[in-house]
Amino acid sequence: GGKAFKFISPGNSGVPDRIVLLNGQCYFVELKKPGGKPRPLQKVIHEQFEKLGFHVYVISSLEEVEDFIKRIGGGENG
Repeated sequence: GGKAFKFISPGNSGVPDRIVLLNGQCYFVELKKPGGKPRPLQKVIHEQFEKLGFHVYVISSLEEVEDFIKRIGGGENG
């Protein structure tokens, strides 16, 4: 029921990979390979987003994708 967009911001390295829109809310997601962690610049950008009142979700496994969907109220009923 929501939308997930690839987020590209020319001239702004380190921004999250995806913007997820669901139920009137906006979520920022950083996708990593299994076990991957954000780079130092990404951590700085994530902290800037947090200061603006947005959380950045870092997802590196299918289980974390499922947890994210449950957390934001998605899935079959959301």
